[in-house]
Amino acid sequence: MDPTRAKKILIVDDEPDVVTYLCSFFEDNGFEVIPAYNGKEAFDKAVSEKPDLISLDITMPEESGLRTYRDLQETEATKDIPVVIVTGVSYGYKSFERFMQTRKQFKPPAGFFEKPIDRDELLAKVKGILGG
Repeated sequence: MDPTRAKKILIVDDEPDVVTYLCSFFEDNGFEVIPAYNGKEAFDKAVSEKPDLISLDITMPEESGLRTYRDLQETEATKDIPVVIVTGVSYGYKSFERFMQTRKQFKPPAGFFEKPIDRDELLAKVKGILGG
């Protein structure tokens, strides 16, 4: 892997404003970004684009972030990509916690953030995960 290459972050959220905000925020901080607006699109892009990190919303229509996380964890090509959960609904995190407690074969996410996001905390976490 080229150390001079910008780290790639897949941004997944069903709210276009959140995707735009996070994409701009990460681009402004030197990252390459890939937008996705639902779980299916996110999974397909994770496989094809091989991001260095995924920012994943939990509560999305069609395919939930829980299912997407499970699919990412069960797939050889994506199972080692760190995932940071970003959600606006605290009960979404509780669902995710219950899911993790019953699925010991899955590793926990690399981080968890509730909206509104603390930008400094998110950036520090992402840089820590990606070694930047």
